[in-house]
Amino acid sequence: MGFIIAASVAFVALVLVLVGLALHFASPQHLPVNGEWIEELRIERYRPMLRLLSQEDLHFLRAQPGLTPQMATKFRIQRCRLFQEYLRHLDNDFKRICAALKVLMVQSEHDRPDLASVLVRNQMTFACGMMMVQFQLVFYRYGVATVDVTALVKLFDDVRLELRTLVPAESCAVV
Repeated sequence: MGFIIAASVAFVALVLVLVGLALHFASPQHLPVNGEWIEELRIERYRPMLRLLSQEDLHFLRAQPGLTPQMATKFRIQRCRLFQEYLRHLDNDFKRICAALKVLMVQSEHDRPDLASVLVRNQMTFACGMMMVQFQLVFYRYGVATVDVTALVKLFDDVRLELRTLVPAESCAVV
């Protein structure tokens, strides 16, 4: 009986992962209009999210007199909403960078199968990382776990830097 339950849970998790990946790759992507957009994509934009769900803030609040469990829960929920907004922006920016890279590969005079395979691998890694962060966020909301988004932000920055190396600084038109 336990095996059937475990197999069912594993099957449902696999279906959710596949649906998430399909939605991630099928969603519409807005291409950047000019080179200024690339300059706006700074990793500093996402640094606050690295600390937004920090346990230190919650420990500090719990040490304060008068903090009720309801207040702590409300604090976690508010932080989760802010974090989800950062995640949404990070996901959108990542998709736009990937779309710009694809356009550059198509318009390139030379085939870049190495860049194409790295891009696909990075997209898969990012999509899986986003799903893991979403699962962690659900547990964080109930005070059970922490959320680590460091790997996603680093992957975003790596892909951003790859795009930056392919587009000259003086270029105004990216796509």
